[in-house]
This record gives sequence, C-alpha cells and structure tokens, in this order.
Amino acid sequence: MFRRLLPVAALIATMLTAAPPAHAATNYGAAGPYATAVEVGAVNTLYYPRDIARSTRRHPVIVWGNGTFAFPVVYRDLMLQWASHGFIVSAANTPMSNLGISMRAGIDALAARDADPSSVFHGKVDLEHIGASGHSQGGAAAIVVGDDPRVDTILPIQPGPLANIDAVDGPAFLMAGQYDSIVFPALVKSFYNDADHIPAIYGEVRRADHFTVVGDPGPFAAPTTAWFRFQLMGDQEARALFYGPNCGICTDTGTWSDVRRNALVP
Repeated sequence: MFRRLLPVAALIATMLTAAPPAHAATNYGAAGPYATAVEVGAVNTLYYPRDIARSTRRHPVIVWGNGTFAFPVVYRDLMLQWASHGFIVSAANTPMSNLGISMRAGIDALAARDADPSSVFHGKVDLEHIGASGHSQGGAAAIVVGDDPRVDTILPIQPGPLANIDAVDGPAFLMAGQYDSIVFPALVKSFYNDADHIPAIYGEVRRADHFTVVGDPGPFAAPTTAWFRFQLMGDQEARALFYGPNCGICTDTGTWSDVRRNALVP
C-alpha cells in the first residue's frame, strides 16, 4: 500500500514546488510615467517623452511602418502608449512602407539629432537599443528592417508576405489575429516557422481581426509594450511574460488563442 502512495506523494510535492505561471504586477497596457509629445516631419512622425530635453537618461528607439494606405495618425494611440513608457517612436509617414526606407531614414535622423547640441534630442537617444515594428505591410517592413545591424529586435503585427525573415538577426515576436481575414494567421506562422535561426515567438490574439490594432490598440497595447520594455530596456518582469517555462503569455488563454515559442527561446 505504501508503495502505491509514493508516486502520488511525489506528484503532490512536484506540484507544490513547481514555478507558478508568470503574471506581471505591472499593467503594461496602461500609460507609462512620461507625458508625451508629437512632432510631424516630412519623412517621419516622432512620438516621444515630452520633457526629453531634461531627461537624465537615453531613450530607446522604435521605428514603425504603417499598413497599406495608412499613416501614423491611424496608430497614434499605440505610438503614444510606447512613448509614455519612455521610447522614442519614429513612424514612417509613407503609406507604402514595405521597403523600410523611411524607417531606416528615421534611425539616421535621430542619430543626427542626438549629435546636434541645439536639438532637444541631444544626448538623449539610445542608439544601442532599437526595435522595429509595424502593421500589415508595415509588419513586413519591420522584418525587412530587421536585417539592419542597428536593429536589435522586431515585432511585426499581422505582417504582409513581402519579407525574408532569414536575414533577421535579433529576437522576433510575431503577432497575428485569430479572425484576421486579410493576413491569415497561417501566413504569420510561416514567418515563425522560418525563423529557426533566432529566438522567435508567435502570438495569436484571441478574437482580433486585421483592424483591431487600429485606433485604440486594445489587446495589442500590453504585450507590445512589454516586449519592448524587455528587449530594449531590460525589464525583467516583462521578460517573464515571454521567456521561461511558465511564461505569462503561455498561460494567458483569455488573451491568446495560440502561442508558440521555438527552441531558441530560453
């Protein structure tokens, strides 16, 4: 009888000592501590912490590509969300962003302004930590720009097909919408499947269609903010949402209809 009880006892002990699922105490979907400002330029629109000139730190950069026929104002709420968490967002003004030309130009322009003593961005741009993101055609552009050695990580949202993820060197978080009938989840999964040379995560947002991220970004706000907080700022609480055996998005079935992580994700 005691021999039969031993496996049960061992199982109970394992359950009691196993690491619990990671749930962030920080609400990454809420606005961050920075008041924000917007600057519309000829090539890019900047979203950034309003008092950046008085900041005591350098701020990481996110370059953004729009969907087809869209402009940064369409994604304004998401851009301001990131800026409120301390990022400088350079959104390409072009509605045809697939080649990533304006996104790369955004990095060049911020480097020049960081070096310009007369600029509010002088000495405030963290050019060592740069991420690329975008939606639809702009999601493909984020993958295209991912081959730039200055870009550390990519976050394509429902990316179009015209990109080659084999050229990307940094970690990738590929987001799909469960009910997307324009960029089907299977198309995003194909990028994920090809990304076997880098740490890659596929996240399919439950009940999201192709335009859920437009305007109020809803369920896209928190995970995108957390990803960049982790990858570009070293936020370890945010890291636990993506990495580890009990990662937060792995257990959050309310937000995600499908989550996959390849063998290179710790």
